[in-house]
Amino acid sequence: MDQASFLQLLMHVDWRAAFDAATLARADACVREHRVSQLRYPESARGSLQGVVRANGNAPYRCSVNVFEPNGPLVNSCTCPIGHGCEHVAAILLACTALSPAPAAAVEILQVQPTPVLRLRSLHAARERHGRTVHEILGCAHLFFDYASHRMQPDEMPRVRQLADGRQIEVVPNRAAELAVYERFEELSLLDAQLLAPLLSEGAEQLGDGDFVLERGRGEIASPDHWLPLLPRLANEGFQVEFDASFPIEVLPPAEKWVAEIDDSAARWFDVSLGIVINGERIDLLPILRRALSDPSFPLKPTAHEADDAMWLAPLDERRRLPLPLKRVRALIAPLLEWLENSSGMADGHLRLHRAQASVIDELARGTGLPWHGGESLREQIAKLREHHHVADAPAGFLATLRPYQQEGLAWLGFLAKAGLGGILADDMGLGKTVQVLAHVLAQYQAQKISARLPTLVIAPTSLVANWRAEAARFAPQLRVLVLHGSARESQFKLIPTHDMIITTYPLLVRDRDVLLEHAFGLLVLDEAQMIKNAQTQTAKVVREIKATRHIAMTGTPLENHLGELWAQFDAVEPGLLGSERQFTRAYRTPIEKHADADTQAMLNRRIAPLLLRRRKQDVLKDLPPKTEILRLVELEDRQRELYETLRLAQHDRVREALEHRGLGQSGIVVLDALLKLRQVCCDPRLVKLDAARGVEESAKLDMLLELLDQLVAEDRRVLVFSQFTEMLDLIAAALDARKIDYLMLTGQTKARAPLVERFQRGEVPVFLVSLKAGGVGLNLTAADTVIHYDPWWNPAVEAQASDRAHRIGQDKSVFVYKLICSGTVEEKIMALQTRKAELATAVLEGGSTQSLRFDEEDLAELFGPL
Repeated sequence: MDQASFLQLLMHVDWRAAFDAATLARADACVREHRVSQLRYPESARGSLQGVVRANGNAPYRCSVNVFEPNGPLVNSCTCPIGHGCEHVAAILLACTALSPAPAAAVEILQVQPTPVLRLRSLHAARERHGRTVHEILGCAHLFFDYASHRMQPDEMPRVRQLADGRQIEVVPNRAAELAVYERFEELSLLDAQLLAPLLSEGAEQLGDGDFVLERGRGEIASPDHWLPLLPRLANEGFQVEFDASFPIEVLPPAEKWVAEIDDSAARWFDVSLGIVINGERIDLLPILRRALSDPSFPLKPTAHEADDAMWLAPLDERRRLPLPLKRVRALIAPLLEWLENSSGMADGHLRLHRAQASVIDELARGTGLPWHGGESLREQIAKLREHHHVADAPAGFLATLRPYQQEGLAWLGFLAKAGLGGILADDMGLGKTVQVLAHVLAQYQAQKISARLPTLVIAPTSLVANWRAEAARFAPQLRVLVLHGSARESQFKLIPTHDMIITTYPLLVRDRDVLLEHAFGLLVLDEAQMIKNAQTQTAKVVREIKATRHIAMTGTPLENHLGELWAQFDAVEPGLLGSERQFTRAYRTPIEKHADADTQAMLNRRIAPLLLRRRKQDVLKDLPPKTEILRLVELEDRQRELYETLRLAQHDRVREALEHRGLGQSGIVVLDALLKLRQVCCDPRLVKLDAARGVEESAKLDMLLELLDQLVAEDRRVLVFSQFTEMLDLIAAALDARKIDYLMLTGQTKARAPLVERFQRGEVPVFLVSLKAGGVGLNLTAADTVIHYDPWWNPAVEAQASDRAHRIGQDKSVFVYKLICSGTVEEKIMALQTRKAELATAVLEGGSTQSLRFDEEDLAELFGPL
């Protein structure tokens, strides 16, 4: 039975007749002094009401009372010496009903759960301390109980209230609920202000019944400022807090609703505004979020003991504070961090973002659940960004059969075109990026979508011009292709507007800058876009000057050494996506590379994901034969070993001296030159142009290579041998001549590459010597089934590109990749650095994890370590 049912039963029982006036008066004092607790109502009409009454100076007494019938006896008991009919039994009845006659039939009885209300005010007080008067301002709270908008003071007796519509109502206080509030006060460090009054020499007259103060420490009463941390907890525990005008701080009620708005009326930009509504007033959130970032005390990361519903009191002005859920505030700040920190991106309470940054809206929506208003076309673009994993058929007349992942790539390129965005096609080497782009260009021209048939400009390394021309003629013969290359190209400049595809090279950009800037292009394609990974080069600057509606980058290695290279390529294809280089370094590169910040890394991954498509061979080419990597360790011996140790000691001293006088940042040339000499000793002492190396002609690695080639050629294998030293290739060629082994050689000095490739592909020669820089990209050498890396390079991605000359579409044989490494030397230690760069690339491009990327004095000490 609840309180209301019990009171209905008790209304028909004249229980007051069982007690004399003095007993009822003492019972009333028990109720007013809050000494009644633990009321338990009977389960049925024949059950008992039970309660506990604290007695002054004695243990609490337990009471019970039974009401059987309207005119029956009042059966009761108490653990006090009297035993029954005492003030304690009367007190538990009074705590339920209070001393008032039953209302007349016309009076409505209101029985509801009360809401405790604390009204805060400031109290100017003084007290004596160590013989002097100390004046202070204290925070004081007055307690009310709100019964459905009818307020009652603590212990206020029920009374009939006249409502505006003529009805009469009597509020029946819920003494048990009110007592529960008092019991919470001790845990909240709230003290009855009457206990403070005797200690005050001034201000005691301002304290009354129902006033409470906050105890900071033993004997220390809190000022208004010290109430702030308690306010969110009071709100969470059901208290309604109000603020008197004298209180210096006002905490606004929780937000009625959150507002997120998009204005995408501008061509390439959109505005984002965030706000909340309180008491019908809209308050901008963006300035509040910026202030949070500049406040060192704001917890950007959750603390160890932070509650899930933790609140932050955001300052609106000197007086007002706005309670906001910490978790939601952080979810708003994270995607907008770089723009909130940059004042130039903020105007009139809005953030202005580039359309390429539409994924920010997606992050905000997923992280906060905000309802968005406006920007329908932009939100449609976001939805398509999330769902571009469909496929597109090759355009009519395209003479290649696209694999499923290539059809997906074609669909992705088509989406970018529709959204007017640039992007990076970053598939592994050998997955046919050129074919996908050619299909896209043809499809766009057929649909008349490349800006009223403006030509497409393809910029490629010199070595790939012939490949682009051949594949365009083979797969899309409808396209009118113009190659701008060679000394006779000036006569062809006037033909640019009459062709569909213009092919030129990175080295010619600076020379032909003025001519190219005279024309507008519908699409700019950057093949092997890592060529512009340094945004400060003249070539990279010309790329950014060319007038093109859209930009597409193609690269199997968008990140080779550090994240700055990734920024440079995205800045070329979609300027503004990752902010300025300085902003990117502060917001992303430093946290990821120096501090291994996984959250920042995940944020960057999400930011670039819609505009970067990367597939790995092992994921999409299930029918590609396996590739086996084999590490062959070579032991240096005799004079070669002595030369290595001699050079190591001399070069290490040279490096240490440079570091001591110039520091690591200014010693790069000395360090790299010293390492170069050690690597040359490992390859062949004849590469080292020092007196100490003169006369040392033995090379353990060359001997191993020749033994390996003898065996492979005898097995009728087709072999690619890569080295970054063209002089080393000359030495290998001389040794092959002596062994009468046929070979071909391709370096940066080779003029006619295509005939060499065709001869090797036809199987005319078993060995192809290739320099890593000249032949690491753009070649299709699937006739090879063996790849040998004669010397290691810092970046494993470069080696992988070279290996992919053989392990690519069209290969039907298992491929074996040999790496020749001199044991214990700088070559073996380079492999540890390779791992770090591979981890960084995997982390950002494929969502893996990474450690800090370092190249410091500790690394140098390891690289120059003894055999």
